[in-house]
Amino acid sequence: MSVRTANFFLTFVDGLGRRLLNIIEYTANIFLMIYLSFRAAFFDQAQGLRSVFSVVSAQIYFTGFQALPLITVMALASGSVVIMQSSAQLSLLGGADMIGNLMVLIVVREVGPLLTALIVIARSGTAVASEIGNMKVNREIEALESMGINPLSYIVFPRLLGGVVSVLCLAFYFTAIALLGGFFLTKFISGMSVQFYFDSLATAFAGEDVYLFVLKNTFSGLIIFIICSYQGLLVVQGPHEVPQVTTKAVVNCVIYVISFNLSVTTLFYLNQLLKLGVL
Repeated sequence: MSVRTANFFLTFVDGLGRRLLNIIEYTANIFLMIYLSFRAAFFDQAQGLRSVFSVVSAQIYFTGFQALPLITVMALASGSVVIMQSSAQLSLLGGADMIGNLMVLIVVREVGPLLTALIVIARSGTAVASEIGNMKVNREIEALESMGINPLSYIVFPRLLGGVVSVLCLAFYFTAIALLGGFFLTKFISGMSVQFYFDSLATAFAGEDVYLFVLKNTFSGLIIFIICSYQGLLVVQGPHEVPQVTTKAVVNCVIYVISFNLSVTTLFYLNQLLKLGVL
């Protein structure tokens, strides 16, 4: 191996190691901020519970209620496409009774949580990051601290709680609309009976689907709103930093949410294969 090749290899390894350490440090800071936010909310009584829950309700209204029209359109489109494609392919293969299993696998376990999280990132994640960034620029955070109010308990925690509740509700709404609305939109095309479809869905649902659904959406909500809050608090110099931290917040949210969903899905199916004795 020549000196030039060795230097290139060492430089590559050094850069890879630095990136890995940055990712680990960033992730550790995110988890630390979650802990400190919950700790401050339960032990810091400077602002009162009423003011905290007013921020929580406002966050739920903006993130959850105002996103319903977009969620409805996306759910109807996703459910219709999955039903039409699945029913057509299964009819050719003679496995039409598997439509319920496919809908649960695709919509409930994967598409519902992921699309809901991406919509929330695009709508609410950007708003939270830019809002907190502007609060830092206008020194509103410093004003709260001077009054003895912990910003983590008054700003970060309500957005975390409201965000998690909103993501869970939106994901449930998305799934319901995709399974029901998508079927009724395609009923005249597929020719599938209502009783057959609902019987197939009822047979396909299992307790593990509920656990997986709650796990994915709860942690997706936590990831989105803690990353956006963290990035907003990183603003130091001036207003020109706000678009930068907002963009970085969106990119990091997408990476972390997709990585988390992929990891959970992989571990779940590896566990299923272990139970079946395949591995």
